Amino acid sequence: MNPVSGFWRSVERLVAALTDPARRDRTVIGVLITYVLVWTLYAMIAKASQGVHFDMAESFALWHEPGFGSEKHPPFAAVVSGLWFSVFPVADWSFYLLSMSVVGVAFWICWKLWGDYLDGEKRVVALAVMTLVPFFNFHALKYNNNTILIPLWAATTLFFLRSYERRRIVDAVLAGVAAAAAMYGKYWSVMLLVGLGIAALVDRRRMDYFRSAAPWVTVGVGALLIAPNFYMVIASNFAPMDYAYGIHGARTLPKTVASAFGYLASSFGYVAVALVTSFLATRPGGAGLKDSAWPSDDRRRLAVLAFWAALLVPVPFAIAARLELTGLWSMASWSLLPVILLSSPLVTLPRIDAVRVVSFAAIFPIVMVIVAPAVAFFTHRAAGTPSMLHSSLLAPAVDKLWHETTPKPLRLFSGYVDFAYGVSFYLPSHPPVVHVLDGVPARDFDARLRRDGIALVCPVDDAPCLSRLDALVARVPGSRRDTVEVARLFWGTPSASGRYVIAAVPPTQ
Repeated sequence: MNPVSGFWRSVERLVAALTDPARRDRTVIGVLITYVLVWTLYAMIAKASQGVHFDMAESFALWHEPGFGSEKHPPFAAVVSGLWFSVFPVADWSFYLLSMSVVGVAFWICWKLWGDYLDGEKRVVALAVMTLVPFFNFHALKYNNNTILIPLWAATTLFFLRSYERRRIVDAVLAGVAAAAAMYGKYWSVMLLVGLGIAALVDRRRMDYFRSAAPWVTVGVGALLIAPNFYMVIASNFAPMDYAYGIHGARTLPKTVASAFGYLASSFGYVAVALVTSFLATRPGGAGLKDSAWPSDDRRRLAVLAFWAALLVPVPFAIAARLELTGLWSMASWSLLPVILLSSPLVTLPRIDAVRVVSFAAIFPIVMVIVAPAVAFFTHRAAGTPSMLHSSLLAPAVDKLWHETTPKPLRLFSGYVDFAYGVSFYLPSHPPVVHVLDGVPARDFDARLRRDGIALVCPVDDAPCLSRLDALVARVPGSRRDTVEVARLFWGTPSASGRYVIAAVPPTQ
C-alpha cells in the first residue's frame, strides 16, 4: 500500500471514531495519551543538551515550603510537582512528562467544553487546530505557574458556562472549586474571574442567573477555599504582589500602552496557525464571520463574551496599574477560541477538510521529533543560560565536596539566583533552598545552619555572592571551599564553560 494513502485512510478512520458518539471519548483519550508521549519524546531529545528550566526546578523546590504558598507564588504548581515526584523519579524526562500531562488533562477538559457547542467534525477540528498552538507543546514543556493554569482556566470556564446555562448546583460548586484552584495556581487568575463576571453581567439573561442560587454557591465555595491563602497573603503584607510589581511594574505610561498592544499582538501571533488553519478548512463567508463574532443566540454569545472579557481585561488593568504585559500570560485564555471559530451554524466543515486538518496536526509532532536532534545541537551551540547548562554538572561536585566534609546528609542548600533551585533539583537529596547568598534573610537560618549545615554555590565573578559565602565558611570550623570549572559536552562539542566556587559548611550539632 502507498504510505501516503495508508496514512490518509488511517486518519479517516480516526476522524470517524472521534465523531462516533459510542467511541469518541475513549478514542480521544488514546489520542491525548499519544500526544503527551510524542511531545515528551521530543522534549527528551531536543532538550538533551541542557538541564531543566529554572521555573521547573523552582516549582519542585517550593514543594518543601510550608503553608499555603510562598512569598512569590501560590502553591498549586508546587503541590502538583511534589505529588508527581512522589511517584515518578526526579529526572528531566519525568518533568517533561508532567508538563505534557498537564496539557493532556487540559485538552480533555476542553474536549468536554467544546462538546457543549460543537458536534462531529467541528469538535475534532477544534482539538486538531489547538494542538498547533505553541502554548500547548513548545511553551508547555516549561512547567511553571503559567502552564498549570491551562487546565484550571479551562475547568473554571467549563463549569461557569454550564452553571450559567443549567443553574445546576453541582456545576456551581465545581465552578467555585475550579476558580479557587486557578487562584491557587497563580493570582493572575483574577483576570479570568473578572472576565467571567463581566460576561455574566453583560448577558441579557443575567437577572435569571443572579436570582438563582448558582452564582452565590460559586462565590461562596470559591471564597471559602481560597480564604487560607488569602490570609497568608495578608500576613505577608502582600509579598507576592510586591514581587510581581517589582518585576513587571512601575513602567511609564507610553511603555505600558506599548506593552499592552504587544500583549495582544503576540497573543494572537501564537494562535495564528490555528486561526489560518481553521479559516482554510471552513472558508466562512461574511455572514458566518459576523455570526461568529457576535452570535445570534444567547448561549454562544455568552461564550464569546467570556472569551473576549478574560483576554482583554488585563489591558485596562495594566494601563491603570502601569504594569508590563507579556503575551505568554494569555497561555490559558484560549479554551473558547474553537467555539468562536466553529460553532456558528453558518460555518460548515466538510468531512474531507476535517481529515486534512487532522492529517496536518498529526504530521506536525512527528516532524518535530525527527528534527529534535538538530534542535538540541543548535541550542547547545547557542550557549544557553548558565544555570540550565551547568546546574546538573555542579550538583555532583557539590555532593562530593559535602560528603568529603561531613558524614551527615545534605539538608540545606543555597546558590546564587537561578542556581539555587537548579543545583538543588539535581542533588541526590534535593535539599530545601534558602536564598542567603542572594542577601535574602531566611527564617530560623542560624538554628538550621547549626542543625543541618549548608552547601553553597557562587559564580567566581560575583563579588557579593562570594562575600556571603566566605562569611558562612568562616563561621564554622571544618568548612571546605573549592573552585570548579564545568562545561557541558554534547556530541563531542563543549558548551561555554563556567567557573564556580562551591562550599560545604557542616552542621555543628
